[in-house]
Amino acid sequence: MQKITTESLTLAEIRHAAGALGERIWTTPVQPLVGPDIEQEFGAGTRIYLKLELFQITGTFKARAALLNTLNLSRRALERGVTAISAGNHAIAVAFAARELGTSAKVVMIASANPLRIERCKAYGAQVQLAPDAHSGFELVEQIVREEGRALIHPFEGRTTALGTATLGLELCRQLPQLDAVVVPIGGGGLCAGVASAVKLVNPSCQVFGVEPEGADSMYRSFQAGEPRSIARVATIADSLGAPYALPISFELCQRNVDRLVRVSDEALRAAMRFLLRNAKLAVEPAGAAATAALFGPLRDDLRGKRVALIVCGSNIDEASYAKLIAE
Repeated sequence: MQKITTESLTLAEIRHAAGALGERIWTTPVQPLVGPDIEQEFGAGTRIYLKLELFQITGTFKARAALLNTLNLSRRALERGVTAISAGNHAIAVAFAARELGTSAKVVMIASANPLRIERCKAYGAQVQLAPDAHSGFELVEQIVREEGRALIHPFEGRTTALGTATLGLELCRQLPQLDAVVVPIGGGGLCAGVASAVKLVNPSCQVFGVEPEGADSMYRSFQAGEPRSIARVATIADSLGAPYALPISFELCQRNVDRLVRVSDEALRAAMRFLLRNAKLAVEPAGAAATAALFGPLRDDLRGKRVALIVCGSNIDEASYAKLIAE
């Protein structure tokens, strides 16, 4: 078993992070998921709630950690600017954070990124460079750091990143103090590391389930190995969850606080997108449907009869891509 080296988050730290973010970050609503389809699948005793982080500024949870990391930079670092690597959502969040603090952002995005995300990055004032895939994208962003001295705002790794996403978990526990379970999407693990830490601090008996796409299951493989692992290729429609590897801090915080990891197929993600459109009137990107896909798939029996929150992590997708995905 790998030696644990990452210090656990504390409630005091998470509350301080929430105060630092202040009104720049929005409190997102919670919506019950109700209707005949839910009653038929789970019975009248199951209570399911959607944590609507897709309504966060920039359209995803990413704004929390990106802004907190940027707030922690020195004045000299801000003068040099920031950089990031992302399929889109983190890049948008870093561009937003840079504009908020009056610095510049140069972001690397995967060439297959949704056109809407590239457009949003540029609208926030960022320079955008495209890379053919995730592995080459990480190499390119490292080159930018070396040559330009920009501060790298990592998409999922670091205690500050986890503290940023932990503000979402703290917020959720205040909104729903009697939860039995929370289901959290996992890409690199930054969201789950923070949310799971906060949930276990506030409500230790609440179970936390992580969910990954089958074609981007680096955290699942890392859990099996007992240490961070990489995958050879990202192959999923949920590109926002397409981290090519796990890293020590997010891995250790997830390992410490997540009760179980599950995987879902692209077909299940599409079905969950259609379900959320039909039953919650939400048009979400595939990553935003991951928790719902887990609810109707591998976690169906675990969650029946319980009070469950599903993290709807974001929705930055253009109309044509959305329509194509739900039609397939």
